[in-house]
Amino acid sequence: MNRLTYLFLILLLPLMAACVDEDEYDDTPQGNFEALWKIIDEHYCFLDYKQHEYGLDWQQVYNKYRVRVQGQLTDLQLFEVLTQMLGELRDGHVNLSTSYDYGRYWSWFENYPANVSDTLLRRYMGTDYKIASGLRYRILDDNIGYIRYESFSSPIGEGNIDEALMYMMLCQGLIIDIRGNGGGDLTYAELLAARFCKEKTLVGYTQHKTGKGHSDFSSLEPQYIEPSGNIRWTKPVVVLTNRQVFSAANEFTMYMKAMPMVKVVGDHTGGGAGMPFSSSLPNGWVVRFSAIPTYDAQRQSTEFGIDPDYYVSLSDEDVLKGRDTIIEFARQLLRE
Repeated sequence: MNRLTYLFLILLLPLMAACVDEDEYDDTPQGNFEALWKIIDEHYCFLDYKQHEYGLDWQQVYNKYRVRVQGQLTDLQLFEVLTQMLGELRDGHVNLSTSYDYGRYWSWFENYPANVSDTLLRRYMGTDYKIASGLRYRILDDNIGYIRYESFSSPIGEGNIDEALMYMMLCQGLIIDIRGNGGGDLTYAELLAARFCKEKTLVGYTQHKTGKGHSDFSSLEPQYIEPSGNIRWTKPVVVLTNRQVFSAANEFTMYMKAMPMVKVVGDHTGGGAGMPFSSSLPNGWVVRFSAIPTYDAQRQSTEFGIDPDYYVSLSDEDVLKGRDTIIEFARQLLRE
């Protein structure tokens, strides 16, 4: 996302907050239910998309769950009903926060193989790997560079990336392992992707809500990654993914797929293509939801994830041998 678009969206969020809070509801099970349903109905950004993808009907969801908040409910019972209702959205960015629990939808990775092993990663990293803020890196014994970035919530700066790339400059290829990366700050995703960009590259599009209707959106606004003015990598790159790659990490995968010398290896990513926003219910519980949708360079939503160029899973046989099937496939790909 370019800086002007990002700043515009940040400035837009307070206006959205005013829209969310303009109607008052009683602090009762029924009032909290009505407030939550309406927040999603007017501000969630994927209702039309998910109706098309799997038949989600938000009005039917209302009818289904409204009967469950009749009469007196305890807070625990209300929390269960509201969390199950939000689960109908199938969105890892949709959460309900209380002082005692965190309502979430995590089936986007919990229902699939992990395809990453801490034990195997320790074997490949050893104990003498380099650390540059959020980056862990080393040179593997076949002269392949390896970077492990576990979370885009871990900050990185231009100097950190410079040091890592300079250290591996003589390697014949580079692996960037983001398996298990659940996202974080998009700024770091853009910063890192810019090191593999040869020219200004269209990587996707974004929209913002213009009204309360499910289809009220602005026109698509292009997103570009521009080449970094610092050290850039021009040799082949393989990005490793699994189902836990989500949100900003999903966006990073989308950026890298637009770069000609990059291949993605591993599993389908977890998705999460909506910029999240939060609002409060009358009882003080906080709901987070996707408010601003993004799309890839082909104008397709990546809300439900991104396909790798090569599907590869950890095999039991390799694990028993202490081998990471996905890393080994990437090494072979780079050697060829």
